[in-house]
Amino acid sequence: MNDEFADESPKKDIGFLLSLAALLLFSLMGAGIDFDEYLQKAELGIPDFYFVLIFLTDLLMIVGIALIFMYRKIGAYLFPAVVVLHFLLHNYYLSTFLYTDVTNLFLYITVGLLAFIPKWKFFN
Repeated sequence: MNDEFADESPKKDIGFLLSLAALLLFSLMGAGIDFDEYLQKAELGIPDFYFVLIFLTDLLMIVGIALIFMYRKIGAYLFPAVVVLHFLLHNYYLSTFLYTDVTNLFLYITVGLLAFIPKWKFFN
């Protein structure tokens, strides 16, 4: 890799923290939607195993954000993969299009990577 970011420090700047906060906000919004569906599972006829899968993906999204905060590369790969899985589970089992997941991916690809790429050499 070239030295484009040679003067970058390992200190977490405001852009890095704000991008993680935005990702966390939309991840929690998606978890709130899942919890609302759980409360209405009898009326909607949703199978119980779906909630095990969907709450596990919600947890993995938050773990991914925490790993990014701790400069772990696995978090940078885990987070978008789990958001896509969350979107696909909603689309397959409930035929719903979650804008929170689409917005989360958009934020990760645009704002998040602008903050994460300069710090990539500190990720391990």
